[in-house]
Amino acid sequence: MKAAQLFAPSKFRFIDAEEPKLIDGESKIKILSTSVCGSDIHSQFRGDFKEEEYPRPPGMPCHEIVGKIVESKNSLIKKGQRVIVIPGRDNYGGLTEYIKQTPERIIPIPDWGSSDEWVMCQHTGTVLFSAKKWGNPAGKTIAILGQGGIGLSFTMIAEKQGAENIIGIDLLDYRLKKAIELGATHTINPSNENLHENINEITKGIGVDIVVDATGDPSAFETSIKLIKRYGLIISFSLTGSDSKRSSFIHTDFMRKAAKIIPTQMSRTSEPTKEIREIVKLKERGWIDPGKLKSHNFDFIDVQKAYDTYADYQNNVIKLAINISND
Repeated sequence: MKAAQLFAPSKFRFIDAEEPKLIDGESKIKILSTSVCGSDIHSQFRGDFKEEEYPRPPGMPCHEIVGKIVESKNSLIKKGQRVIVIPGRDNYGGLTEYIKQTPERIIPIPDWGSSDEWVMCQHTGTVLFSAKKWGNPAGKTIAILGQGGIGLSFTMIAEKQGAENIIGIDLLDYRLKKAIELGATHTINPSNENLHENINEITKGIGVDIVVDATGDPSAFETSIKLIKRYGLIISFSLTGSDSKRSSFIHTDFMRKAAKIIPTQMSRTSEPTKEIREIVKLKERGWIDPGKLKSHNFDFIDVQKAYDTYADYQNNVIKLAINISND
């Protein structure tokens, strides 16, 4: 089967890889559509690997995947089902024609709707896991640092749950425009606006009830501390990609605010698909539509262009889909 493989930093090539062979309990999935996550970029695509660690495993980095079951050795998963599939750490990534997996990492999706929009449920599901940590946001002010696909998913969920003020913060104006479309009540671009003056005006000097860090930037933790009100809540979704990157902050600010701080990472829990399953059901009944985040489509042959586009914020990209198969 055809697979994309990183053979050097930020450089893909196509190879012939062995098709997965099933054992009892597994299902084989023909991949239809994938998407790119920010963690794919900083952990692998532009990762800091030694020369001898290349090439990387076939199909990586890619973990946002929708496919169709073509063979199953498990009674819970039926041939012909469309599914979201989460690859394992000992598995191929999504930039291949086929992948195999066991039921606990397979999420059935409806037959209706396009696979390149259903795939967006994967990353919005991870956001739902984190958003649950803020409890009932009705009547509260939420500031969301970063308005990429993850930050915009927080914005959508906060709007659906009735937050009084939703402040989208980003350095790119096109993302802020999308934030307004998806429910933000205010937006701030710190590159040309005074962030703290604007926050003080919106909150009448009190500070923000809830700050979400969805930036991937270590410096955002200090910003979160500065924006939060006393005894507020900071939710960190931010993965910075390297252990050598450190967050710094003024310790007296940290102590004075006495904020509750919750780092969140659904993939490390005992139920890494629970909220993805919930988002699928919520999309199915029309409560939320993560497909609205998709701004670009690419064919599999253009995987290099797709990853370059996403990594470099080209052409007003927010979320993109790569169509692996037209089946």
